[in-house]
Amino acid sequence: MTDTRRRVKVYTLNEDRQWDDRGTGHVSSGYVERLKGTSLLVRAESDGSLLLESKINPNTAYQKQQDTLIVWSEAENYDLALSFQEKAGCDEIWEKICQVQGKDPSVDITQDVVDESEEERFDEMSSPGLELPPCELNRLEDLAELVASSLPSPLRREKLALAVENEGYIRKLLELFRVCEDLENREGLHHLYEIIKGIFLLNRTALFEVMFSDECIMDVIGCLEFDPALPQPRRHREFLTKTARFKEVIPISDPELRQKIHQTYRVQYIQDMVLPTPSVFEENMLSTLHSFIFFNKVEIVGMLQDDEKFLTDLFAQLTDEATDDDKRHELVNFLKEFCAFSQTLQPQNRDAFFKTLSNMGILPALEVILGMDDVQVRGAATDIFSYLVEYNPSMVREFVMQESQQNDDDILLINLIIEHMICDTDPELGGAVQLMGLLRTLVDPENMLATANKTEKTEFLSFFYKHCMHVLSAPLLANTTEEKPSKDDFQTSQLLALILELLTFCVEHHTYHIKNYIINKDILRRVLVLTASQHAFLALCALRFMRRIIGLKDEFYNRYIMRNFLFEPVIKAFLNNGSRYNLMNSAIIEMFEYVRVEDVKSLTAHIVENYWKALEDVDYVQTFKGLKLRYEQQRERQDNPKLDSMRSILRNHRFRRDARTLEDEEEMWFNTDEDDLEDGEAVVPPSDKMKSEEDLMEPITKFMERKKLKDTEEKEVLGKSSLSGRQNPSFKLSFSGSTKTSLSSPPSSASLNPGSPGSPGSPGSGARSSPSTTAVTTRGGLVGGLVDYPDDDDDEEEEEEDDGESKEDPLPPSKKSKLSS
Repeated sequence: MTDTRRRVKVYTLNEDRQWDDRGTGHVSSGYVERLKGTSLLVRAESDGSLLLESKINPNTAYQKQQDTLIVWSEAENYDLALSFQEKAGCDEIWEKICQVQGKDPSVDITQDVVDESEEERFDEMSSPGLELPPCELNRLEDLAELVASSLPSPLRREKLALAVENEGYIRKLLELFRVCEDLENREGLHHLYEIIKGIFLLNRTALFEVMFSDECIMDVIGCLEFDPALPQPRRHREFLTKTARFKEVIPISDPELRQKIHQTYRVQYIQDMVLPTPSVFEENMLSTLHSFIFFNKVEIVGMLQDDEKFLTDLFAQLTDEATDDDKRHELVNFLKEFCAFSQTLQPQNRDAFFKTLSNMGILPALEVILGMDDVQVRGAATDIFSYLVEYNPSMVREFVMQESQQNDDDILLINLIIEHMICDTDPELGGAVQLMGLLRTLVDPENMLATANKTEKTEFLSFFYKHCMHVLSAPLLANTTEEKPSKDDFQTSQLLALILELLTFCVEHHTYHIKNYIINKDILRRVLVLTASQHAFLALCALRFMRRIIGLKDEFYNRYIMRNFLFEPVIKAFLNNGSRYNLMNSAIIEMFEYVRVEDVKSLTAHIVENYWKALEDVDYVQTFKGLKLRYEQQRERQDNPKLDSMRSILRNHRFRRDARTLEDEEEMWFNTDEDDLEDGEAVVPPSDKMKSEEDLMEPITKFMERKKLKDTEEKEVLGKSSLSGRQNPSFKLSFSGSTKTSLSSPPSSASLNPGSPGSPGSPGSGARSSPSTTAVTTRGGLVGGLVDYPDDDDDEEEEEEDDGESKEDPLPPSKKSKLSS
């Protein structure tokens, strides 16, 4: 794996026809059982993972370019490329591909044959080669027809490319072009346009290298000026030689680098401006042209990066106060284009690129540039800053934290960015939106690093809230001193909306720091002033900010909201909106609906107690009536805490019993002597879940028998009932230890008999109970399940009232002590 001959970079062509780097590894070829054929395998040099596994299909077209590139298409619109470190490795793999496909390794392209009959294919393969007509003026029409007829057939295209390449045909054609142009032979020029365009569609690197050489490229562009579809020829050469100027902001001493920059610019111009927009069928035919430009850019960045003198001079002039504005403008634009070119680098090389720029002092240089008055220069500096932030936000954060130890807050890099965002003169705030996105990336905890020695999140957020947050919130605080925004024009409102969007992001992701800031600076009250804005988008931003705070269900926030009556501006905005069914109406109702559904008790009570009169007539949604109902339920639980505590206890005992608790309860149950149990006491055992279905039904059957017996004997045994009217039975719970629940009732005649079904000593007694039907005996002798049905209780009470009999006997002393406990 250490063989550098096999070291390659893997690229794929994306939807934008740009090459994406997939990693660096080592390539090999071998038979893969799963793919049933010889395949190309690339394993990453970092971890050995499989970067590429591609079967060498006999019909796939492979192209060898620039001695170190192999390019092919796996499927429609999915192109792959291997870029070799050494030519020898490329030749080795190319021979393997040609061996599998039965091709001569001397060719630079292998093509499959499609859309042709077997006879045509046999005829063409058996023919020795394509014979081109002589390169003469009177044969240009024949040559144009030959090129047009060869393009649809891959095999004929291959033969045409070989013929053009071997015979040095391109240079002969360009000589003819000069003759036709001198003679003003328009017909011949039109034929040459079609021929040169067809040669581009041959998609052949060897041909491109000839066409894009210094002595040929301008004549090639000249041929493409004479489009037969246009009444007048284009003037591309005039633009390139007279209008477009090559500016050397820093002199480039390397002639090869200078030539590569010229070539790349002109080829890019041909692709973007000269060649007609390719049709759907022609688009893939220009993939080699895309590759040619891409790899040229990679070479340029690498050569510039290696030239230490060049970069040193660049940054020295950027930061030199003696540099005039025009020169600095050119330097910044060059640096911006340099960073844009770096996007073509693979990740490892891009790492080295940005580290080089950082070591050269790009961030201090940007700080100087952002302080300039020239809007265009600042715009270019912002673009460069965005490349740095997107690539490595931690590098930027580390720089500004170190800077804060030496400089005042006013000249910190982040504060300069915030000030440019606030002072953006564009009515649409295009620059401000870009800067806000960069700030959001910088304060996003998701891309902050945590190491053993320090936590970047803690350090940077502490720095940001101490040194920068007051600058960010200044326009908001300045504009909300009254009950309405002091400035409510469109541009100011847009800016405040941007600031609110960033603050809302902070509420979601920063918790502790933003909470302190909001409560100490009373930010929410100021933000809610904006609900009175004439611009609906700004009022909605303010509501969204409050909604995020409420969504955290943080009692610190809730107490702050209640203490300052901060629902008042929301209620005002709701009432001022009237009956209009719009976003404002829906957003406010959703906020109250969230409080109701999530049962935020403190806010529910606050809203109903303070604003119910304003909201009670709103009946087109049930939100506010639902809030009132929640509030009344809360009050009811507060007024009857025993009922509430009993429900929670039963709920806890039913759902939250761990294994250790069960074991303790079982031990207590079996250690309890039957004689210690009072008659009529219902004891709930711990092992409810272990009972069989038959066992679970027994207590219910015994209870019904006991009730029948009680009904027949109650006149003789029981005294007058102490229950009068329609009082709800009150529940009494007695605990033994920490977990065993004993639910007591006064003795009835049935329970006084030792052998009766209700006695603890008899088999199948009330000591067994299912979790879902746990019996609870009340003072009045009524038994309710875990879920009580009030109607049933009322019916039983009515029956008891009709009997007019008292069911309360004087309790023996032992009973009184049990119940009082």
